[in-house]
Amino acid sequence: MKLKFIFTLVALFFVTLTATYASFPVERTTTNNTTVVETTNEDLSSPAAAASGKSQLTALLLCIFVGGIGIHRFYLGYTWQGIVQLLTLGACGIWSLIDLIRIITGDLQPKNGSYSKTL
Repeated sequence: MKLKFIFTLVALFFVTLTATYASFPVERTTTNNTTVVETTNEDLSSPAAAASGKSQLTALLLCIFVGGIGIHRFYLGYTWQGIVQLLTLGACGIWSLIDLIRIITGDLQPKNGSYSKTL
């Protein structure tokens, strides 16, 4: 039974990671045997640019429905805190309740950025 539970947590962790590190659309053009790669948005390699598309409402809904396993932390860019919440089940719900209050008040922002859409 414990092995099945651990396998489920590991599988959930890997599913979350693949959703977190999705690739960005890239437009490729070729001119005179040289390849030019242009991104469709601004420089997406900076943490502030990656956090620019985060919604406070999405973070709030993730915290309400799956806050016990820390999915909202993964969404906001706090991977290690999300892993700890996943393993401790949100410290039995206490940590998730605190995060819920912090998201509502706007205190819990995306890592190295701010929300593009607020409540």
